Amino acid sequence: MDSDIIIVGGGPAGLAFARQFKGSSLKITVIEKASEETLSNPAYDGREIALTHLSAEIMQKLGMWQRIPENEIYRLRDAKVYNGTSDYTLHFKEPTRARGGETDRLGHLISNHNIRRAAYEEAAALDNVVLRCGIGVKNVKTDNEAARVELENGEILTAKLLVCADSRFSQTRRQLGIAADMHDFGRTVLVFRTKHTISNQHTASECFFYGRTLALLPLEEHLTNCVITIANTKAHELLSLTPDELAKEAEQMLGGKLGSMEAAGTVHSYPLVGVHAKKFYGTRCALIGDAAVGMHPVTAHGYNLGLESTDILAKLILKAEQRGKDIGATSLLEEYNFKHQLHTRPLYHGTNAMVRFFTTDSAPVKLLRGAALRLSNNLPPLKNLISRQLTG
Repeated sequence: MDSDIIIVGGGPAGLAFARQFKGSSLKITVIEKASEETLSNPAYDGREIALTHLSAEIMQKLGMWQRIPENEIYRLRDAKVYNGTSDYTLHFKEPTRARGGETDRLGHLISNHNIRRAAYEEAAALDNVVLRCGIGVKNVKTDNEAARVELENGEILTAKLLVCADSRFSQTRRQLGIAADMHDFGRTVLVFRTKHTISNQHTASECFFYGRTLALLPLEEHLTNCVITIANTKAHELLSLTPDELAKEAEQMLGGKLGSMEAAGTVHSYPLVGVHAKKFYGTRCALIGDAAVGMHPVTAHGYNLGLESTDILAKLILKAEQRGKDIGATSLLEEYNFKHQLHTRPLYHGTNAMVRFFTTDSAPVKLLRGAALRLSNNLPPLKNLISRQLTG
């Protein structure tokens, strides 16, 4: 075998998974189409990642957290949900305790490029991790004996286990014959930073306006990342605006709640597609990160679930290695699948149902949307359940 584990995809999930094996005897190979320069110095892409307390713990254990500048780890104190133009909110206040310790926040916000860089720096420093960058995968096959990966240059690599971490549109997953539920929301996401004159009070907001959704992710007190979701057929109306014009559009949507707003950087856009694999494993292969589950961003669980997948699978593999067991055994992969599906499947389908409910603009549903917020606000068990999901 060339390696014990081959990871296809050198994104933040794939590299975090590789880092899980620091100090072990396992040999890891990461294959990534992008250049190593791109991995080591990723460009800002507009995305701010909301992280739960569990994700923070995992990143600290992996050394990633310590590599992120302290002043670029932003406090997410609490969160509010708005329906249409109503000022009534479903309000999730900062907990006093989370995961057994005192806290002053629901979670944390960190820019995606900082997470990517930290994951690269940790993985690249390991003697038992080899990064094969600047080359793609042509084909993959697995059987009871080994996993085989053919690179674009014709080279063939073998391993005991193949791990797919190559995005929610994973070609590796398709080649392995693992089916997935894919949901194209028919919408485009625009992300951009704004400066504003009124404090955001470190509060995240999800505003379900009619025809558009606006999410506000607080960074500094007067600096907020705006996320506008709009139908693909109308996306050109916003994509044609300058950054400052777009900031003014957000100001108008908010009715001046953050005062005067101006652009504080570049604008980025992405198609909105969700995916959940039918299962997270096959013969000597497993899916992690977005290759397993790609979430709608409304619940901010994308990378949190990705980190959880690396943590669950790595613990099972390390336990098997210590006992001299097969790290690609079907029983091990089935256990990983059961544990990760138990959390992700209800969250994925529940999130999609919530999005459909809060983006349907017929008159009866508008009334029900308002009633749902009030009901959630006044049912402590339900509200606490949602809050626990937010904090991890």
